[in-house]
Amino acid sequence: MTRRELLAGLPTAAALAAPKYRVIDPHVHVWVRDPAYPWAKETTKPPTRDAAPETLLALMRANGVEKTVLVQYIGYRWDNRFVLDTMRKYPAKFQGVARVNPTDPASPDHLSKLAEQGFRGVRLSPADDPSGDWIRGPLMPPLWKRAESLRAPMQILAPVTRMPDIAPLAERHPELTVVIDHMADCPVDAPAELDKLLALERYPRVFVKISHTWSISREKYPFRDAHAHVKRLYDRFGPKRLMWGTDWPIVEERASYRQALTVVRDEMKFLNEEDKRWIFSQTVERVWPFA
Repeated sequence: MTRRELLAGLPTAAALAAPKYRVIDPHVHVWVRDPAYPWAKETTKPPTRDAAPETLLALMRANGVEKTVLVQYIGYRWDNRFVLDTMRKYPAKFQGVARVNPTDPASPDHLSKLAEQGFRGVRLSPADDPSGDWIRGPLMPPLWKRAESLRAPMQILAPVTRMPDIAPLAERHPELTVVIDHMADCPVDAPAELDKLLALERYPRVFVKISHTWSISREKYPFRDAHAHVKRLYDRFGPKRLMWGTDWPIVEERASYRQALTVVRDEMKFLNEEDKRWIFSQTVERVWPFA
């Protein structure tokens, strides 16, 4: 065998470094400053820059991210058209999670229509103060039941203090997949509060995104003071119910898109390669299967 033949059979450094699974980002936002997609009247401070799908696609290519789940940006509220148009423009790359108005009795029917359009899930965001008490109100069971019947994952953005309000809904709808965003943004200096999220482990269809280490941390990258929260969630839920996520472009307030990936892939030393296969890929596809 010649030297050229020998070298041809060896993997390149890039191939050695590449993960043996496809990386899927389950949490990004897109928007454009365009009158065709107006901001909701509640949006008092609209973004000063675009979060264009083409920018996102370039970041994905540069960082080896194959697919992405688009989460409806709160600035549009219940007008999900931009995410829908983006999914239709790039169907091989994106799935979408919509928003519906949780105080509207017609929201179950709105969710059905969104599912017909191609959305794969719905996101609710109950605040910590009384304005978020609708999560305990009479409009939730019909909406959760509809999501369950549609097999539309229920995505929850809420502070950790709201986790006890999620438990009875998860109990009542055992076939509904529930995804808790960003570790419920539990503060690093209140580790006991994480118990409220850990308590949801008893519901087998509850998943957790271990994103927002950059947000809750009081340190610079790699945000080591937030890793303890991730480790506790890992010990309780296991990698098959955890997933990462960039939260691009919001992440750029404190970190880069790439750092949102490497903080999990390279800096959380308690994760082995099989764990990362689940967290970066297989867990995501348990909730949002991609072709």
